[in-house]
Amino acid sequence: MQTTANNSWTIEDYVAGVLAGDHAILSRAITLIESQSPAHEHNAQEVLQRLLSHTGKARRIGITGVPGVGKSTFIEAFGCHLINQGHSVAS
Repeated sequence: MQTTANNSWTIEDYVAGVLAGDHAILSRAITLIESQSPAHEHNAQEVLQRLLSHTGKARRIGITGVPGVGKSTFIEAFGCHLINQGHSVAS
């Protein structure tokens, strides 16, 4: 993996890692995309754009809400439902 001067991964690193199925890089890419930092926004959008052509018929959804309303519980139940229906899920 290449790193930049500030020790973060390059856009190419994220894309290659996600496409290779590297779970560690996927989790870091998710963290980048979920980041609220304005400094991360451009890189996050670029990673998503570069991966978009590899998604086939994938759907991306967002779940929001105040703390404690059950987002994680819903996501777990919804993910299990989709898997039981034969779909693949990435979180």
